[in-house]
Amino acid sequence: MRYVNAVRGSAMAVIVTSAALAVSGCQPGGGGADNGHSGVTPSGAVSSAAPSTPDPKPAGSASGPAPTAGDSAATCSADSLKATARQAAVRPAGTGTGAAVVEFTNMSGQTCVLKGHPTVAGAGNGSPEMNVPLTVKPTGASASVRVAPGGKAWVKLTFVQVQGEADGYCVSGSAPVVYPTMVVRLPGSGAHQVALDDGQFAECDDTVTVTAVSAVRPS
Repeated sequence: MRYVNAVRGSAMAVIVTSAALAVSGCQPGGGGADNGHSGVTPSGAVSSAAPSTPDPKPAGSASGPAPTAGDSAATCSADSLKATARQAAVRPAGTGTGAAVVEFTNMSGQTCVLKGHPTVAGAGNGSPEMNVPLTVKPTGASASVRVAPGGKAWVKLTFVQVQGEADGYCVSGSAPVVYPTMVVRLPGSGAHQVALDDGQFAECDDTVTVTAVSAVRPS
């Protein structure tokens, strides 16, 4: 009986000692074996470090990239433009041309700028060497018009209208004048000789009212 009790006492001592060792291995800083992954955050775990954020933009700063000098377009050159003309739908009453719309098309591969009021001359016998400068009356404000490749811009020319039938007459008493073509010069963009798509330019007093270059086609 004493032997059995002694065995039981030894067994209990072994169990208690084993339990104590197991508990000791589970405590922080315990002497458990190194598994080679200490300090590594498991996949999917959320890091306690606050994420870095960019500095806020100063008040009033633009959301897009700052413009550069290369963003500005040059003035359209004369050889980059094709000019055509047609009689305007809205024109003074009478039997002459009354008004014409001149269309400029950008034939180059680059965006360019047109601006200002044109000067106008009648081309005698269709020859620019025989130009007769018209008195120009500008109307409307001038603003830069960006013309993309293949894009268009316009000016409108309104003449003193011819009255009456046959050769007609001018209210001023002067004789009507007919020009096969007109020479329209844009500031910085050269002179362009244009003919009407139907007929000739018939006007009085060699005076014309001109609009500034516009991105909107006039009527």
